[in-house]
Amino acid sequence: MSVRTKVLGMVDVMMRVPPILVIDEILKIGMGLPSRSYTDKSVDKGGGASDISSFHHQSSNNSIDAAAGTDSISNFDMFTQVTNASLEKAIDNASTAAIAGGVLSSSFGNLIDELAKDSYLSDLLSITSIKFVICVLGLFCALGIFMLWTRHLVMVYMFVISLGLTFLSHWSNVSALALMENNSCILEDILSMNTTRLLDTGGVAVSLLPHLVAQWFMGMLFAYIHLGPRYSILQRSMPLIFASPILLATLPLKMRIIKYLPILAAAVPLLLTKITIMSSGMEAGKTVYNGYQFATNFVSNFGLSALIENEWQRLNVPSVLRVFWTIRITQEFLGLVLNDQVNAMNLIPTSQKLLVDGCETLTAVLGMTSIISVICHYIGKAFQWYLLTFENDEEKSLGTVSAVLFYILALQTGLTSLSPDKRFVRLCRNLCLLFTALLHFLHNIVSPILMSLSAARNPSRKRHFRALTVCAFLIIAPIVLLVTLWSRHSPSTWLLAVTAFSVEVVVKVCVSLATYSLFLLDARRPSFWEKLDDYLYYVRAFGNSVEFCFGILLFFNGAWILIFESAQNATGGAIRAIMMCIHAYFNIWCEAQAGWSVFMKRRSAVHKISALPEATSAQLQAFDDVCAICYQEMYSAKITRCRHYFHGVCLRKWLYVQDRCPLCHEIMMYTDRREESEADRAVHQRHQEQAAGLAAAAAAAAAAAAAAQNSEDNSLSEAAESSSNTPSMVTVSTSVSGANLNSDEGFVTITNTMNSNSNSSTSSTAAAATFATAAASNTTHSFRFSRNLGMQD
Repeated sequence: MSVRTKVLGMVDVMMRVPPILVIDEILKIGMGLPSRSYTDKSVDKGGGASDISSFHHQSSNNSIDAAAGTDSISNFDMFTQVTNASLEKAIDNASTAAIAGGVLSSSFGNLIDELAKDSYLSDLLSITSIKFVICVLGLFCALGIFMLWTRHLVMVYMFVISLGLTFLSHWSNVSALALMENNSCILEDILSMNTTRLLDTGGVAVSLLPHLVAQWFMGMLFAYIHLGPRYSILQRSMPLIFASPILLATLPLKMRIIKYLPILAAAVPLLLTKITIMSSGMEAGKTVYNGYQFATNFVSNFGLSALIENEWQRLNVPSVLRVFWTIRITQEFLGLVLNDQVNAMNLIPTSQKLLVDGCETLTAVLGMTSIISVICHYIGKAFQWYLLTFENDEEKSLGTVSAVLFYILALQTGLTSLSPDKRFVRLCRNLCLLFTALLHFLHNIVSPILMSLSAARNPSRKRHFRALTVCAFLIIAPIVLLVTLWSRHSPSTWLLAVTAFSVEVVVKVCVSLATYSLFLLDARRPSFWEKLDDYLYYVRAFGNSVEFCFGILLFFNGAWILIFESAQNATGGAIRAIMMCIHAYFNIWCEAQAGWSVFMKRRSAVHKISALPEATSAQLQAFDDVCAICYQEMYSAKITRCRHYFHGVCLRKWLYVQDRCPLCHEIMMYTDRREESEADRAVHQRHQEQAAGLAAAAAAAAAAAAAAQNSEDNSLSEAAESSSNTPSMVTVSTSVSGANLNSDEGFVTITNTMNSNSNSSTSSTAAAATFATAAASNTTHSFRFSRNLGMQD
């Protein structure tokens, strides 16, 4: 990516930040509704454990079996022991500043104060409904501006800047005229060359000079960016129009004329702005309609999810939120520094205040979510680099899943509605839950690497050591976390959730290490290890059973919280109920079905394998070949009904997939004649009909041979001549199905040579009987009779 592309992308991100700041300010004042009051009962007692389990299930097969969110009403002793009375006072000050302060709070407050001076506007804005409607309109306008294409966004900013320059110019002119009101005329000093008064630093002339330069600069900028009609004379005279009130005020004019000069000067840019609005109204409507048409067509062709993903990438939402949150926290920190509230002794209270302000509104929580997403992403990248692997889908989704999980935890626990001190405690608890989920994600990264290193017999000791050190960290970290939490807190539902997740990750790592050890032992054995599959099944079944039990336990824990501890947070309770349903379906019901299906398949395969005969040593020595499934030498084997040899373990795994032989695709066993399909019975009936037809044809051929012999008894010489010159051929051809489903043609040819030998009748009768017997069997044979009716294969 070129530098120019990066710079333009950064400019696009910066242009989309101001609408987010406006939305944040609107949410900060509560959408114009009465100020919220913080109550002690509003502390959400759920930890959002179901969110971790449900979202982690989407990212890996071995999902975190967890239930609905858990929390407790107990005090967070880890932090309350550090804080003291001064910290509590600082947090109270943070609450007051969080409600009244903000990025745009000073200008917004001044605007409200100015409007409050007018009695009519003050009465109008005091009405809650009017405030709410204005805030809703502002919210939708900010969202609309945020979602514009870059070209239209630039036009909006040009219009807003031109309008802002007009009002700024008016304010500067009014201020300059106020300086000149009680002073002598500057024109007289200029004409009299009174340099003493003109160059006096405290004089009017020096004070007016910055205003005059600013007006000239604003006029040039307005002429460059305004979207109205661009006449050359008007463009060149725009700086003079902006500075005209100050220049005309130097003349000896009456005050009632001078006070209207700023209004006259602002009339020209306002007129151009009005023309711009009138001419751009239709274009703006077309832009909105075209955007609607584009979205509709995109959804019909690619789906709603594809549209959301496309717009998410086009708007570069994560980068915008990160820049917004950084600006917000930087503004808060600079405010503290300017007020001399930051020093080496109160760094911890300052950090806590910034974190509290950083999750005050929904947009602020979104910004913090984007920061956490980046942190988790680079944590995954760091572990990926340490493990010497560079292609892992789990690492790619780590940042996204962590961000979604953290935001839903914030919504579920009502983070923005809590008082500042309780908000900080709740934030720390959510981060603890997120940390345990991060450990599960890291296990999903290292587990496949362990399996590949052990199964592929990788000799690189460095890679083995790195993978094992990560596993050691995944065991030590949750244990240290649990020891710290249990030593500082009393038992609670939130602590139970964190404990369950931590124990679960330890069990999963132990299962991975046991599997890794079994594969290493198998790699060092000189012969095939038939019990390996059984040991692996027992180890994995233990791990899955533990996870399943934790899932059920935490589901009931979440149900307890939903019923008894979520009454004060209706939105969080609804989100928790939804996540509990998702958790119950994916992590309990689907996992139970999958486990039961594997168990039944394994039991069925074991029964089928036990029904097959075991190969003896002599048979294996005579076979002298490898297993056709694993290509390993066979010291013991099972013999199928089609006489093929396989390892019992390999054949059992094959039976998980299908019941036919891997080599010839013959059905290896029939458990019951009634289990044959209707097609098999139809084929069997057709074979019987064909066999009966062939037997009748054979009998007819034998009768014809006997009749021919009786008619030629009177003349032996003629019979001999007839035998040598005119042989009679009777050919019967039929199609008989073989043992497999493909039909093969079986040909039976009966050649009856008419001679005078007395054994010919007996030979013909034997040939007919043999033909009928062959036709009655369900096999493919070819019989050919020689001239003396001798039968050969």
